[in-house]
Amino acid sequence: MAVYAISDLHLSLSTDKPMDVFGDRWVGYVTKLKNSWEQNIGNEDIVVIPGDISWAMYLEEALEDFRFINALPGKKIISKGNHDYWWTTVSKLNKFLEKHELHTIEFMHNNSFDLGGAWLCGTRGWISPGDSEFSAEDKKIYAREIQRLELSLKSVSLSDKNEIIVAIHYPPFNSKGEPSDFIDIMKKYNVKTCVYGHLHGGSQKNAVEGNVHGIEFRLVAADYLNFIPLKLEV
Repeated sequence: MAVYAISDLHLSLSTDKPMDVFGDRWVGYVTKLKNSWEQNIGNEDIVVIPGDISWAMYLEEALEDFRFINALPGKKIISKGNHDYWWTTVSKLNKFLEKHELHTIEFMHNNSFDLGGAWLCGTRGWISPGDSEFSAEDKKIYAREIQRLELSLKSVSLSDKNEIIVAIHYPPFNSKGEPSDFIDIMKKYNVKTCVYGHLHGGSQKNAVEGNVHGIEFRLVAADYLNFIPLKLEV
């Protein structure tokens, strides 16, 4: 079993939201994603998908996107992104999976997953202090997301010595590359690896990757990875 990560699939199999308007890299991206996924992922593997799954506005509208994901090899663990407007309560999400027999998908929200050698925790995150557009309202959302990450990390058994992976949609740095409070929480719980998405186009050149404060950071936005899931060292 191996653990992979890829975010920002931005599927729109039931909606009219072509992604090629965002650049040539997105032309035929669904086929690219399917082919690379099937070539690299086995049925026993786990794929972490931290947000921006579907352009659908409502959960039932996202059904074809989830059927596409469900049919791909491996177990998928999905968390929320800023464009996942279909996201609802965990209870409703799980009933949706059961109703449509989407048995290879699980959702992460204030919880954690034992990956067998590592724990997976995470939350959506938010824009960080120091960004020019950071407002008083953003401060409230940011604080709530900090709490959600800590809830997820607290759900890991304190007696467990396995390493912790955090999946977060927004980068845990501001646009200047300065660390946010999310990183302080990760350090508190001895997180070893953090994967994040959200960044596209020109913003990717400023992505923070590598070892920072003892944590290995990786940008896993699908277009950044050329639609090839990234294998994590677990």
